[in-house]
This record gives sequence, C-alpha cells and structure tokens, in this order.
Amino acid sequence: MEKSARAPEHPDVTLALIAGGRGTRLSGVAKGLLVVEGLTVMERQLALAPLFAEVVLVANAPEPYARFGLRTVPDAIAGKGAPGGVHAALGAARTPWVFAVACDMPFVSAEVVRAVLAARREDVDAVCGEVAGRWEPLLAVYRARLAGAWGDALAEDPSLRRLLERARTQVLPESELRAVDPRLRAWVNVNTHEELALHSVSLPPR
Repeated sequence: MEKSARAPEHPDVTLALIAGGRGTRLSGVAKGLLVVEGLTVMERQLALAPLFAEVVLVANAPEPYARFGLRTVPDAIAGKGAPGGVHAALGAARTPWVFAVACDMPFVSAEVVRAVLAARREDVDAVCGEVAGRWEPLLAVYRARLAGAWGDALAEDPSLRRLLERARTQVLPESELRAVDPRLRAWVNVNTHEELALHSVSLPPR
C-alpha cells in the first residue's frame, strides 16, 4: 500500500487492525473481507489511514489480506484471543500510541477516531468508550509502552476490560460518544448471519 504524501494528522499514533480468527459463524470467512456498499470492511477502515503514521495488521492467518500490502504481525503470545492481538500491536508499534480497531467493525468514522484521540492526556494510558454499560476496548487508543506489563498479564488469560482496569484508562461515557455518532454505528461489529442482514453487510464473493 502506498503511503500518502501528506503528513498524517496524528504522527504519534499507529492504526492497528486486529483481524482475529476466521469467522466460524460466517462460514469461515475473513471478517475484514465482508462487503458494505461495495467496499470490504478492510477498505473502509483503511480510509482512516491518513489520520495515522502507519497501519499495522495483526493476523495469525494473513493470507486473505495479502492484497492490501500492509505490514503484518502475528500474536507474540499465541492463543490469547483479542487481548493477545492488542498486545501484538503494542509491541510492533513504531509510535508512542496505538489505535486498535477490530476487523469486524464496518462503520468506524474519522469523527469517532478523532474524539477518542482527543481524550488522551499525560496521566492517561488508554482511552475507550462505554456502550450499554460495556467498555469497548477494540475501538480504543493505548500507549505502546503498555506492551510489557500487558504481556506479563496475559499468563492469567485476562479479559481486555481487566487489562484496561489495570491501566490508567479514560472511559468516555455513552453520552459523549453519541455527540459524535448519534446511533453508535462505529461500535457495531458483525459476527453472525443475523448481523449481516441487520446492517446490510454481505459475504465476499466466492
């Protein structure tokens, strides 16, 4: 993928696309290749690239995404699911901050990304939103230096929320999120055939 000639809006942040496993509930398709309005989810997310210094794909089976030409890293500690994916992104980053997005989130917007990034402070190590009482760690920004402590903690198989609770995390309330995304579309993820139909998302052509 060719890098834009323009300077990134946030040169201190890497965008990490967390591919995770194959979508077993979606006939094994790579979820970043799901199609919305003629574009794959991956293409829609890569439209955010000008905001960032670099894009990194975290994938243990990267072959379906080869055509995008992204720097790709596997989990550094195998078998830890989404916490392991974020840890791999933190360890691979060449910038002080990492913005992590799951590859099954088709509707992430630049406005939402900017709102999360704007909440960073000197005394904060991570920023995520809260939707329906749940913290949303796969649309969130992290200091890359969390990688060491995060890696040590993975031996306990913690949830992403538990890891965030151990860090200095700023949690944005739902009211603030709705100010930039009234329907909270950015936090939609697609994992089932029912969700495909609900959000007008299609399987990739065979």
